[in-house]
Amino acid sequence: MLLSFNNAAVEPLWSQMNLAVDRGEFIAVLGPNGVGKSTLLGTILGTRQLTAGSVDVNCRVGFIPQQRMFPQDLPLRARDLVSLSLAHGAVRHRRVGRGRVDELLAEVGATGIANRRVHQLSGGQQQLIRQAQALANDPEVILADEPLLSLDPARQQATVAKLDTWRSERGTSIIFVTHGINPVLGVVDKVLYIAPNGHTFGAVEDVMRSEVLSELYGSDVTVINVDGRLIVV
Repeated sequence: MLLSFNNAAVEPLWSQMNLAVDRGEFIAVLGPNGVGKSTLLGTILGTRQLTAGSVDVNCRVGFIPQQRMFPQDLPLRARDLVSLSLAHGAVRHRRVGRGRVDELLAEVGATGIANRRVHQLSGGQQQLIRQAQALANDPEVILADEPLLSLDPARQQATVAKLDTWRSERGTSIIFVTHGINPVLGVVDKVLYIAPNGHTFGAVEDVMRSEVLSELYGSDVTVINVDGRLIVV
């Protein structure tokens, strides 16, 4: 078990959170705005305090934050940001090898933008740099907070495929915050659905059901399968 929540709470957002993440799992975290999906990731990272219970983290964690453009006055190249991520926690005065930086940039398809100033990059290109940064500590779990925002459909598919490849080839677990299940429907193992009236955790077919979501929202919700896509109305 890589990490677990034990009767955890961040009141008033959610409480009695109990779940465990095993190696190689792809978990989607779903729900409307304001229910505490990003907060959940913050409790794993240690940037948000629980109000009850505990979260046990027994692994290296990588983090892909929500898409925000880098400041225009940031005087750093793409490779500089990745180098800084590699240096974080390293032995003092030890230089980060250029070769490792190049490997990480190549792994996310960012070799061609390595020497460009980050403020000159598009939103999609900046997201590639954040992916490379997330891989810097060879994580056992990657937390991805709305990584598909501002990406066109082709880049969305490429991002999901990349994460799934890391999962299948390295055994990396993925916790993927998203507003919609369909982009990850073909790769996800379990769903944590957080809603105003509670949360539930389980396999897609057990969670994405009309009666389950209706209870979580406290009103009638219908889940329809249309050509392999789940529509929630």
